[in-house]
Order: sequence, then C-alpha cells, then structure tokens
Amino acid sequence: MRVDLFDFDLPDDLIAQRPASPRDSARLLDATADGLQDRLVRDLPDLLRRSDLLVFNDTKVIPARVKGVRGGAAGRQDVAVEALLIRDLGGGRWLSFARPTRRLRPGDELAFAGGLGAKVEAKREDGSVVLAFESFGPAFMASLEKGGAVPLPPYIRGGVADAQDRADYQTLFARYDGSVAAPTAGLHFTPGLMTALAAAGIATAGVTLHVGAGTFQPVRARDTDAHTMHAEWGEVPEQTARAVEATRAAGGRVVSIGTTALRLLETVARDHDGALKAWTGETDIFIVPGFRFRAVDLLLTNFHLPRSTLFMLVAAFAGLERMKRAYAHAIRKRYRFYSYGDCCLLRR
Repeated sequence: MRVDLFDFDLPDDLIAQRPASPRDSARLLDATADGLQDRLVRDLPDLLRRSDLLVFNDTKVIPARVKGVRGGAAGRQDVAVEALLIRDLGGGRWLSFARPTRRLRPGDELAFAGGLGAKVEAKREDGSVVLAFESFGPAFMASLEKGGAVPLPPYIRGGVADAQDRADYQTLFARYDGSVAAPTAGLHFTPGLMTALAAAGIATAGVTLHVGAGTFQPVRARDTDAHTMHAEWGEVPEQTARAVEATRAAGGRVVSIGTTALRLLETVARDHDGALKAWTGETDIFIVPGFRFRAVDLLLTNFHLPRSTLFMLVAAFAGLERMKRAYAHAIRKRYRFYSYGDCCLLRR
C-alpha cells in the first residue's frame, strides 16, 4: 500500500511531554461502538465485560542510551561517542545505533559512563553497529543502570530524559529487562485501576516483547512492501496461552494492552493456524490493512505517529477510514498524542 495513505497533520502542542497524573486520569477515546465517546482510562472497568482477558507486555525499559569516548582507558580519547543499545545479541554483544558512526571502525575501543567498556565488533549496511561489551548479565545491567539514560523518543523534550523519566517511562508491569522503548499503553495503569478491574471480574495475563527502536520509526519507503521490520524477541508463557484459549472457549474477548502485545499474540496465532501456544522466539511481523487477525478482539493503544508501522497496524485492526476519523476527532478535542499521551480503545 502507498505509505502516504497513512499520513496526517498533528499540531506540535498536542505531543505530550509528561504523562497524565495520576496515570489513569488520561483520556480514552472509546471507538468500540459505531460512534466515538470521550472517556477516561479509569472508566475501563465499565467498558469491558466480566469474561474479558487483558494481556499486558511485561518487558522493562533499560537505560539504553550511553555516552562515552573512543579509545578506552589506555588509548586516545579523541572522539565523543553516544550509543543507543537496540537489541541484546547475547554474550555482551549489542546491536546499536552509535554516533558519529562514520568515525568508528571495527576494533575501536569505547569507554562509556558507569564503567562500561566495549569494542566495535562490526558495522552494518543499515548504519547500525555491533558493540561487544566487556561484561554481560547482572554486572552489565548494574553498570548500565549507573551510567545509562532512559532512551526517550526525540519528540519528548528532544529525547533528553531526566530523573523523573526513570519512573514515568516504565509500566506497572515491567519485570524483564530488554526494551529500548516503553509499551506505552501500559503506562496508563495504576494499582487502583487494577483493583477495580479485578473487582469487575476482568482477568489479566502477561507476555514479553522486548521493544526495539525500529518499531516506532516512520516508514521512509513509498510503499509498505518496501519496508523491512526489525526483529524483536518475545515470549508467550504457557499460562498466558492457556488463559487466552480458555477466554475464547468461554465466549470472552482478548484485549491487547498495546500494539506490542498484539504483534506477539498475532505472530503466534499466525504460526499455529489461529491457536495460541506457549512460544519463544523473534518476530518481525508487519501488520498492514488486509491482515487477518486471529488472536485479539479489542486493542487499547496510544495515538501514533503518521506514516509509522503502528498507525498502519491500528488502521489494519479498526479500518483506515475509521482511524482517520478517530484521529481527526482526537485532534479537535485536543487529546494528547504519542508515548506520554492519551489512548483509544478499538474493536476489529
């Protein structure tokens, strides 16, 4: 499909720079019926059914933006370097975006804040580099927590995080280190809202998808067929697979909290003829209009960037024209957009 079909204009002052406080006071555009209703996130228990199952992404954002110098402790420290760690390749090796990329060569030693030492192992054609760190596992994460910064997207204060973002850019469900971007629909949930959902008889389950930077980048090709998605690692636990299947058998609905959980559930359903199974692996699924959804009935998601794979996904889920009307309504009503912004509830 033509990428320009997914374009729209958004006033800059609607891009949220901080989350709502409290989080469940964010606005929610209910698009599950024929019309559009303006609600709040804390209204969710009234919008769902007792038999519904909410599926959250329990990944944890790591402080993946690190700054340092080329040369290391024993060499010339002549170039300032900044790296964004994108994906754990195992054994201390990380696929990364680094700058200035053109001045880095395989074999260069880098010294980052927090005592992190690394070597440039390889440069790739897409502009990324593979960094081999001296440590991995708990020791690496401890150093990263000490020296790294939250990798905010550039539309939030130029991507410069502060101490408050350490808490703000993390969901209530964060358990497993690995994401460089938050599964933002989960940012709206509070302990009080979870208590209200449980009291309403609405069940919950978790999956893990470590979100990479590529998921949120605009598509620069003219046609969706020319776009390549980055692979991301995910896991559907046996308990969650059983919960999804039991919900379906009871006539309930599977409600994905965010596009990341949806992409993982639909990957597994696609690969198992519609069934949900325990699964671990990588997915590069790219969902555009025409995709056959098999796992998810409702989607709670934030408002996404124009020409992004995420706006294409919601257009595939709820219909392109319907999403254009919903976004036009949200702009008129001055909803807050993107990662720290408001959200919408969609049905397919």
